[in-house]
Amino acid sequence: MTARRFLPRRRLLLGAAGAIAAASLGAGAFRTLARARGLAARTGAGLAFGTTVSLTVAAAEAPEAEAALTEAFRAIRAVEAAASLFRADSALSRLNRDGVLQRPDPLLLALLRFALDLAAETGGAFDPTVQPLWTLWAEAAARGGRPDAAALRETLARVGWTRVRIADDAIRLPAGMGLTLNGIVQGFAADRVMAVLEARGIANAFVDTGEFGARGAHPDGVPWRLGIADPREPARIREVIAPFSGFAATSGDYATSFSPDHADHHIFDPATGRSPRSLASVTVTAPTGLLADGLSTTAMVLGERRGRDLVARHPGCAMRVVAKA
Repeated sequence: MTARRFLPRRRLLLGAAGAIAAASLGAGAFRTLARARGLAARTGAGLAFGTTVSLTVAAAEAPEAEAALTEAFRAIRAVEAAASLFRADSALSRLNRDGVLQRPDPLLLALLRFALDLAAETGGAFDPTVQPLWTLWAEAAARGGRPDAAALRETLARVGWTRVRIADDAIRLPAGMGLTLNGIVQGFAADRVMAVLEARGIANAFVDTGEFGARGAHPDGVPWRLGIADPREPARIREVIAPFSGFAATSGDYATSFSPDHADHHIFDPATGRSPRSLASVTVTAPTGLLADGLSTTAMVLGERRGRDLVARHPGCAMRVVAKA
């Protein structure tokens, strides 16, 4: 299970040549392609979840596209306010600080209920209570070492999804426990953005919230394509998903590594408190960003065989892996 707070999020999925996102084409070229098809294209970018997010839309009229972007970014901010650990004032940060949250944000409730359902389905391989492990490993890495066995045992005693108490009116955590939803929050944000765009009648869009979503086509009329970068050479595209529509998420061992060989990183096996060792990255495509994000994280923990079994149980999902060298 993944836990992160201050370090930049990995960017493994990249727009591929021939149908890349506007940020790669340049806004001027993107708009020119759209105008040739009688469309108005707009791109917006900003900071969210500790990384850069960008949204690209094409609509019949420019005001439609601009209004859709404004509302879509409002949806991202709402998800941040509910569940981002990068914001000290988010509902999730307040829950971790106080141990109880009265009248919780409905978005936080939706995310946490999904997380606990996935934990139950996977026997705890996905566990939103691993945040204390992140703190332990980050502090040890800052000192140039690894946690000792006693510290790891003590921290693992504060991990366990079955101890979270959740109801419509309150969420409660035992003393010393902390939650992270970083393994699913950006996929959830992609879902929220795409729902806004669909409601506004935007037929062509590319969404990058740290996880990816696409609908319709690129302004030049061809289907969207998505490149998967090599986890050992992130500037190089290893594989291309073409055509790409729906949602995709990647979990990898290299974005936040605690050791030069990527053996220790930000994804933890809740059973051991250590990082899984068999895979360098997992990419999952799915009908929703939330599902893609959760499955990619869990598959990193389970390994290829069990990860494929998990993904196969969810209709419309597929998995691509890169094994550790």
